[in-house]
Amino acid sequence: MATFLFHLGRIAFRWRWFVTFLWIAVLAAVGFAAMKAPASPDDGFAMPGIESQKAFDLLDQRFPGSGADGASARIVFIAPNGEKVTAADNKAAIEHLVDEASDGPQVTGVLNPFQAKAVSEDGSTAYATVSFKAPAADLTDAGKEHLTRAVDRARDAGLTVEIGGDALATQPAAGGSAEMIGIAIAAVVLLITFGSMAAAGLPLLTAIIGVAVSMTAIIALGSTFGLSLTSGTLASMLGLACGIDYALFVVSRYREERGKGRPPREAAAMAVGTAGSAVVFAGLTVVIALAGLSVVGIPMLTKMGLTAAGAVVVAVLICLTLVPALLGFWPNAVLARRVRKGSKPRRTKTDNAGNAENGGSRWARLVIRHPLPVLLLGVVGLGVLAVPAADLQLGMPGDEAKPTSTTERRAYDALADGFGPGFNGPLTIVVDTKGADDPQAAASLISKRIADTGGVVSVSPAQFNQAGDAATLSATPSTSPTDSRTIDLVKTIRAERPGIEQEAGATYEVTGSTAMNIDVAKKFQDALIPYLIVVVGLAIVLLLFVFRSLLVPLKAALGYLLSVLASLGVVVAVFQYGHGADLLGVEQTGPIMSMMPIFLVGIVFGLAMDYEVFLVSRIREAYVHGDRPAQAIVSGFRTSARVVVAAALIMTAVFAGFVGADESMIKMIGFGLAIAVLFDAFVVRMAIVPAVLALLGDRAWRLPRWLDRILPAIDIEGEAITRKHPAPAAPAGQDNSELVLST
Repeated sequence: MATFLFHLGRIAFRWRWFVTFLWIAVLAAVGFAAMKAPASPDDGFAMPGIESQKAFDLLDQRFPGSGADGASARIVFIAPNGEKVTAADNKAAIEHLVDEASDGPQVTGVLNPFQAKAVSEDGSTAYATVSFKAPAADLTDAGKEHLTRAVDRARDAGLTVEIGGDALATQPAAGGSAEMIGIAIAAVVLLITFGSMAAAGLPLLTAIIGVAVSMTAIIALGSTFGLSLTSGTLASMLGLACGIDYALFVVSRYREERGKGRPPREAAAMAVGTAGSAVVFAGLTVVIALAGLSVVGIPMLTKMGLTAAGAVVVAVLICLTLVPALLGFWPNAVLARRVRKGSKPRRTKTDNAGNAENGGSRWARLVIRHPLPVLLLGVVGLGVLAVPAADLQLGMPGDEAKPTSTTERRAYDALADGFGPGFNGPLTIVVDTKGADDPQAAASLISKRIADTGGVVSVSPAQFNQAGDAATLSATPSTSPTDSRTIDLVKTIRAERPGIEQEAGATYEVTGSTAMNIDVAKKFQDALIPYLIVVVGLAIVLLLFVFRSLLVPLKAALGYLLSVLASLGVVVAVFQYGHGADLLGVEQTGPIMSMMPIFLVGIVFGLAMDYEVFLVSRIREAYVHGDRPAQAIVSGFRTSARVVVAAALIMTAVFAGFVGADESMIKMIGFGLAIAVLFDAFVVRMAIVPAVLALLGDRAWRLPRWLDRILPAIDIEGEAITRKHPAPAAPAGQDNSELVLST
């Protein structure tokens, strides 16, 4: 592996014009294909195998043209100054809006609140439901503007009018200006790390090119594979973060090799052969983690995982080819300013072997002197932070989690005040009366039995389709959609089904947004353990190949689990318990988004293995080249700790940009990923890993002979190319490594 990558780096450096133009041609080709490609379909959120989805599909089948998957807007009217919406002036304004909204484009119908009994008991609140033919993503601007103008006229009449539903809902922004702040922080970290504008800018440039290639490819292939920009959200985030980190390690190794006296071309080849090997295997672990999302069985999540895995593959390819090519154009520009000017290196302390001391080596020596206290402190600290994860409650936060500045949140609160907390999450009961002798009687019996269930406030009359073989009921719970008692209610209604169906001679299923969210949370929860087993198992095998050790991969996996559980615990403490929620602008606490644990497990695993491969490969490289176990840890930290810290800070800055989003769910993802990277990089990799390796000593690198014979020989440390291409001897009195480590 290292020999092949060594030659690849040398070729890319020599044929830099060809390699650069090749990537420009690839970007131009996929960009042209993206411009010509037809629009991709909406991703949707199909969830095969759950009852809510089956009921939803039955609605589409038995109620054709009803717009079951169409957008809806719930217009909430609140009378001013203690008046009632039934007052003559207010009623006239509401009915005028209903008539005007009915004439709008793509509208299938509008329910008049006075005819549909959609007025609260005290008369202060009413609502009208506007149904559209098309999903929210396909609504035309003309249709939205028509409804908005009608609402504005009702407001001019003195009514307070808020809009819920998905028809006019504002689309969440990923992070806005906060994302740019994250990239700016990454640039500052790179500049401080390298002390060179060129060295700081090169990883950013190549990462942006990689993201551009990936995103335009997703657009170009969107109509063929059903991809959309939603599918590419994760690809964009990880492509940028991994692209910067991978280029960072290659550029850092190039500077180190130049500091040893190698000429530029050989230094680039050596950097790709050694650091590039670590990049390949780190990228493979990320790809495994992302591709493993397909085991969950959710089409949208599978697409997001596979597109993100493709973006990581592109980042790896660019790191191995374009980075050495660009180094060929400016071989000295990426070096520290003092090195470019030929200044003498600073005087620094050296160890007994004459190696320069730096922050990384001093930290490693501290951990080695006190390995057990450091290990216990790290494990206990993360364990304490992980405790709230035991109370993890999954769900899909809705309008109640949005800021009060949004009309959707105000509409939600007004409906809850006027009609009760369960009104915002009604349960839709789909009754199949195809085999019933008396469909009307069967639907009535099911309606009565569900209405008698504890926790149900009311059940609407049955609405039959034209064929008369299916009906829908709407059951209103007494508790809010995210309340645990609502979850128990759905379970109770389903548990009573066998007896009710036998008595009625018809079958029914429970769906609606509340039931769908409950089923989705259950599916994600059930998929979490299989996903962990698949991802962790495959990655342990991969790390077994890389490090030729049994204990190092196991230690890596256990450390990762600690960091993930700790980050989940902190997410629960903030977004579920509300501790420190105000600092992040979280206005409403509640259940954790259903897909959050899966995202956290998959993404953080890949990134954690990045740091594991980058850091431990340098430790093993020193061990293979003759250092004793303790000295190998110091040598590995001397050369890689600073870069790993920089990589973690960059990754944290990119993820933290999402904390600035208005949407609670996006805040949650950004915060969870940022805190997980901090825990894994600084507590697990920088403290627990050296402590465990110090305690294990030589045992960390042992492998049974029979297993050693079976495993393929993978020279990730570059031992073969180091023997074949030794570094020039440093001039007397000069430590070349200091040229790299000091900026």
